[in-house]
Amino acid sequence: MRYALKKTLPYRPEQLFDLVAGVEQYPRFVPWVSDLRVLRTWPAEDGAELLDARAEVRFAIVRESFTTRVRRDPAALEVRADLLSGPFRRLHTVWRFRPEGAGTEVSFEIDFEFGSRLLQGLLAANFERAVRRLVGCFETRAAALYG
Repeated sequence: MRYALKKTLPYRPEQLFDLVAGVEQYPRFVPWVSDLRVLRTWPAEDGAELLDARAEVRFAIVRESFTTRVRRDPAALEVRADLLSGPFRRLHTVWRFRPEGAGTEVSFEIDFEFGSRLLQGLLAANFERAVRRLVGCFETRAAALYG
């Protein structure tokens, strides 16, 4: 399943980048992320930072954990995550932040597929709503942090 969303928010690109790049804080404001642990970090050759993180998520009766490699690139104002292990066949996300007037155009893309047909079917019916709710969590957190 793939989905892309763009919206303009009244915050600086650097503020929104920092919010999304701060994966360690997700359990504080993303309701279904019950735990997130950074396993290791290291610098990329181009100045970006790489990290491996293990997340535990809960959706109603579903409880899963997975590990991603996150690329935080402050120069490009971009955060990417790719699956290393977990219940998915694939998982790839990209957040981009571009100045737009007095605010920032936020672009979010997700491409994923569960390994289980049952889980894939359960989420497919509500996928767009779930992605909008996820982005809404970040929007609400930005309002709380940046006013």
